[in-house]
Amino acid sequence: MTSTALAGLLAGLGLIVAIGSQNAFVLRQGLTRQQVGPVVAVCALSDAVLIVAGVAGIGTLVEQAPGVLVVVRWAGALFLATYAALSLRRAARGGETLEAAAQGVTRLVPAVLTTLALTWLNPHVYLDTVLLLGSLASGYGADGRWAFAAGAALGSVVWFVGLGYGARLASGLFARPGAWRVLDLLIGIVMLALAVSLALG
Repeated sequence: MTSTALAGLLAGLGLIVAIGSQNAFVLRQGLTRQQVGPVVAVCALSDAVLIVAGVAGIGTLVEQAPGVLVVVRWAGALFLATYAALSLRRAARGGETLEAAAQGVTRLVPAVLTTLALTWLNPHVYLDTVLLLGSLASGYGADGRWAFAAGAALGSVVWFVGLGYGARLASGLFARPGAWRVLDLLIGIVMLALAVSLALG
């Protein structure tokens, strides 16, 4: 069971350790030290729910209802494009420092809602977390698949906790306005690229 859980952990990390909209938001919140705990918790819990759904066989239903993914795809593209525009506007304005950035998404409800949108309006999360991890887990049998799911969920917790709370190690770099400008530019480009890729299908 330990080796199966380890396989799940590695598979989970392999899918989430990439520059994406969710990770970019967690990074930014971690750098500003604003609502890091709730944001990390929402990400990890959302992944756990999706992983369990995939292992339980919900992935089959998602495959049979392509219309749902189409709606999610367009809603996600619109949301990501809006978020990209905000990031690019911050980059164009410049002059932001760690102290000024801390005035961004500071309240609990907006931070949680943004995290939920970045997570659940991304159709790739259903394809990767639900379908792919669900398929991989099924290869470990009726009992082993839950150990695989536990490992994958643990990988998600480790990643988001490390990203959210580890970001503060780079706070010295982001005390300079130029660093924030580059970060916002990169986040804007990533978000826009994801929005375009979703819109194009």
